[in-house]
Amino acid sequence: MAQVNGHSHNQDDGYLPYPKGFATSAIHHSQEPEQWDSMAVVAPLVSSTTFKQHGPANFKQYEYGRSGNPTRNVLENVLAKLDNASYGLTFSSGLGAITAIAGLLKSGDNIIVGDDVYGGTNRLFNKVFSNFNIEVTLIDLVDISNLEKAIRPNTKLIWVETPTNPTLKVVDVRAASAIAKKHNIIMAVDNTFLTPYLQRPLDLGADLAVYSLTKYMNGHSDVIMGSISTNDHALYEKLKFMQNAMGIIPSPFDCYQVNRSLKTLALRMKQHRTGGMVVAKYLETHPRVEKVLHPGLPSHPQHALFKKETSGHSGVFSFVLKGNLDDSKKFLSSLKVFTLAESLGGYESLAELPSIMTHASVPPELRKTLGITDSLIRLSVGLEDVEDLIGDLEQAFQKIK
Repeated sequence: MAQVNGHSHNQDDGYLPYPKGFATSAIHHSQEPEQWDSMAVVAPLVSSTTFKQHGPANFKQYEYGRSGNPTRNVLENVLAKLDNASYGLTFSSGLGAITAIAGLLKSGDNIIVGDDVYGGTNRLFNKVFSNFNIEVTLIDLVDISNLEKAIRPNTKLIWVETPTNPTLKVVDVRAASAIAKKHNIIMAVDNTFLTPYLQRPLDLGADLAVYSLTKYMNGHSDVIMGSISTNDHALYEKLKFMQNAMGIIPSPFDCYQVNRSLKTLALRMKQHRTGGMVVAKYLETHPRVEKVLHPGLPSHPQHALFKKETSGHSGVFSFVLKGNLDDSKKFLSSLKVFTLAESLGGYESLAELPSIMTHASVPPELRKTLGITDSLIRLSVGLEDVEDLIGDLEQAFQKIK
């Protein structure tokens, strides 16, 4: 194992190694100072909505800000590189990215979706796309045989979120991709929880890697944005058309912010991973905790599979409190270092109750089936000192005794 200053490049805990050159690419790829007249080391923020043309319909590279922007272009190139992809596209939000993918579908098409996905994804598929006569089949993708059984002649898209939100189920991306390829169906993986530093869906066979950049990729809770990475040129061209035609683009300033944040992504993800695991182990032995849902723990039912496809888990996971809705509310309201708020992946630690917050739009019967109860609490472990986080959780537990 290669050593640099005494530190090994690879992990020795059974996971895939961290991707080589990741931090270097995040800092330098597509950002050579020589491409700018000013030789700026930091890629400039270009806010112009329009660009001068040499003659009618004869422009240098950019014509109109919705169709392309230099700051956005740099970010899209960097995002593609980090996913080991040929192409990257950014959108006004993670849901905007999914909307662009929906633009590939036609009335009468069927899409297969994992049953446990982000509440906004579930709402978009079942409350919006269904209005356009697009059939949505929700299935448990943990048992991969369910996928083969669910495929119909009109199935055009398989939507995988892994680990799932909020019950942290793990889907075998390699196996799902093989089935999708066999039937010539597009497969998209929502990789928001792990980022390309911890999981690379395209390397595992997926067609599209989709992100809410709002979360770990930006990591500072101050930008809402989404992205798609792909190696398929035809899909890229179609999605680029959708990005422009639908107008679901991010602002240049937000692109500038995310590009800045990617410089520290590798460092942040290592710390989120470490801190999250310490907190998860603490919770797993706590008398007020029924169980912890964290794929990095040996107690997780898909732990062995998770190790084969990732370089570790991030700081977001869930646990089941021993108690009822009142206990959950009391616990969450008592937190002082963790902030009671929706979202995840920022430098600050967050806690929330999915049943009445992020997943309130999921039908009650589905929430019950998935185990999204009033006792299921989701944490996003940030970058604070982990001793302070554990101390905060402990004092909140004391409040409900």
